[in-house]
Parts: sequence; C-alpha cells; structure tokens
Amino acid sequence: MSGTDKFKNDGEKVIGMAKEAAGDATDNDKLQAEGRADQTKADLKQAGEDIKVAFRG
Repeated sequence: MSGTDKFKNDGEKVIGMAKEAAGDATDNDKLQAEGRADQTKADLKQAGEDIKVAFRG
C-alpha cells in the first residue's frame, strides 16, 4: 500500500466525520447519512488495501 492511498482514505474518513458532525449540528439527516457513508467507504477501501498488503507480504 502506498502512503498516498492511506492518506486519501484518511482524508475521505475525515471529510465523512465532518459531514456527519455538520448534519448533527443542523439536524440534517441526509448530511449525517452521507457522512457515515463516506466513512464506511473509506474504511472499506483501507481494508482492501490491508488485504493486498497481507497477500503480498
């Protein structure tokens, strides 16, 4: 896994957390859900990268 991929995944997760927090603050359910979805997507990408590394090493 390259450092760039990890950085991108972490960035997506942070953006998702920010969206979720903004949704919480404004009682916007759609924004909360979007934030959670972004976080889940980033977690899944990271898990995929981790699996690639495990099979290479």
